[in-house]
Amino acid sequence: MRTLTRQMAGLVATTLAISVSACTSSQLELSATPSTPFKLATFEVDERVRIGLVLDQTILDIAGANEHLIDEARATDMLIPVEMKTLIETYESVSPRLYEIANFFNEYSTDNLDFAFDVSNVSIHAPIKYPWNLLAVAANYKAHAQGMGVDSVSGATSSDDGPSIVDSIVPERDAPVIFAKSPRSAIIDPGAPYYIPPGRDQIDWEGELAIIIGKPAYLLSPEEAHDHVFGYSILYDVSDRGGRTREVSMIPGVNWFDGKSTNRGAPFGPFIVPKEFLPNFDKLRVVTRVNGDIKQDQTTADLIWNEDNLITFTTSVLELHPGDVIGTGTPSGTAGEHYPAVYLKDGDVVEIEIEGIGTLVTPIKNHPGDLGTS
Repeated sequence: MRTLTRQMAGLVATTLAISVSACTSSQLELSATPSTPFKLATFEVDERVRIGLVLDQTILDIAGANEHLIDEARATDMLIPVEMKTLIETYESVSPRLYEIANFFNEYSTDNLDFAFDVSNVSIHAPIKYPWNLLAVAANYKAHAQGMGVDSVSGATSSDDGPSIVDSIVPERDAPVIFAKSPRSAIIDPGAPYYIPPGRDQIDWEGELAIIIGKPAYLLSPEEAHDHVFGYSILYDVSDRGGRTREVSMIPGVNWFDGKSTNRGAPFGPFIVPKEFLPNFDKLRVVTRVNGDIKQDQTTADLIWNEDNLITFTTSVLELHPGDVIGTGTPSGTAGEHYPAVYLKDGDVVEIEIEGIGTLVTPIKNHPGDLGTS
């Protein structure tokens, strides 16, 4: 009887082992389809800068997550870039592994894994340091253009005698006003302060959707434009509406360099959302708050020049490269559109929120005093 009992026990144990093995094998199956949305970030923890894949409030060090799948889930061996611009350049080949990581860790716990962190416990950097090109668009929302007096500057009116210059624009025919900001001098991390330069007291807020380029792009047609987009992020196009330290009189007109290229004038981030996870990029809500009060609130459906227009025009002039950034323009509601205008001051906090991407926070502080301090 005891022998029979032992035999039965052994049979049960063998059956359980086979069952567990089958279950484990099933659990370790990997899917390379983009069925789990994720965001990408550059972050720092333990004094090491990494690139991360963000799932809700968890950020995974992509290199560590990749090694885990190779070691524990029998994934094929693959090298993953450890810098965002390189990841964007190689996204076509590495994206299947990122999809596998997202799908796998969407199902299984990341507890006690040394490559998984809570987003609130890491330092988020600007996602790309630094793109080759950082471009931005002026007056790309009708209400903002009119609020900034585009018609009066051009000499046109919006009277009953005829349409204003803004109303007359044909985006496929007419050129947007595009300017460059210096990536190395302007881009700062989410949460890093913008320092008001000495003698300038008309610093404004401008929240913008940022297009991230994914492939080399030159002389593109509108039909080719979206294929060359990698994803989307948030840009704060810091603008100085006055307070010039020197007057420019040789050539009349707006001095874009003086007004748009102040040091640290492009807070950027916190995340990039690959385009496959943001199909409604053309109707995203953009909200800017100053000290908690809503100042701007429109959607990207209100853009005069949309993504196709902007990329087609820009690449008719120069070649764009993977990781390059285009700020698409800011909605109405900036300080410069009001009279009397109340501009940013020391102690203010600017928050730019774009649905599906996140919130970019920039504290405003007076310059600390040492002109050599960055």
